[in-house]
Amino acid sequence: MTLAITKFSSGDTEDNAEHAVLFLHGYGADENDLPDLISFLPDLPWYSPRAPIDLGGAYSWYKAEDLLKPTVTDLAESTAALWAWIDEYIPQESKLVLSGFSQGGLMATQLLRTRPERISGTVILSGFMALGDLPTDSQLEQAKPKVIYCRGAEDQRITKEAIATLNTWLQTKTRAITKTYPGLGHSVDERVMRDVAQYITSQLS
Repeated sequence: MTLAITKFSSGDTEDNAEHAVLFLHGYGADENDLPDLISFLPDLPWYSPRAPIDLGGAYSWYKAEDLLKPTVTDLAESTAALWAWIDEYIPQESKLVLSGFSQGGLMATQLLRTRPERISGTVILSGFMALGDLPTDSQLEQAKPKVIYCRGAEDQRITKEAIATLNTWLQTKTRAITKTYPGLGHSVDERVMRDVAQYITSQLS
């Protein structure tokens, strides 16, 4: 069965919006999980799609034998579904910023990897990345976009191996701003959102 994005929430959207923020929720959540974060980013159109795999009232972006070690193949269908949805709902001329938490951070990274020219900013919150190479990785390495990666110092959900893999990739392919927050687990707080707001404002200015 081909995956598709069928549900989403949004706010302040315009047909000719100059900017747009795309929120990508984590495993087991839904499209209502992240939009409260927009309070830190006033006056920006935003969208929050629901992941296409139904877990019985909660949702996932992919299936994999090890959820923290997905491959680019595991993510191919959801990535294609997201791009089809983006192309339909978000104006091509809009500067698109991705903001994903946990599994959503993985998907934000995957969207950046697959069509880097379409992305104006990427926010990875307590995220990780898919294993394997993509044809566009070389394009990304040349462009070296600026991204921000935020994680809690006390995050026990994402393994040290997954964190190291993402850090190595970010150092090679991007100009990463990496932030670690003492006392924070697998979550976000006002410290994170202040840094994210500053990053997004800079990317869209």
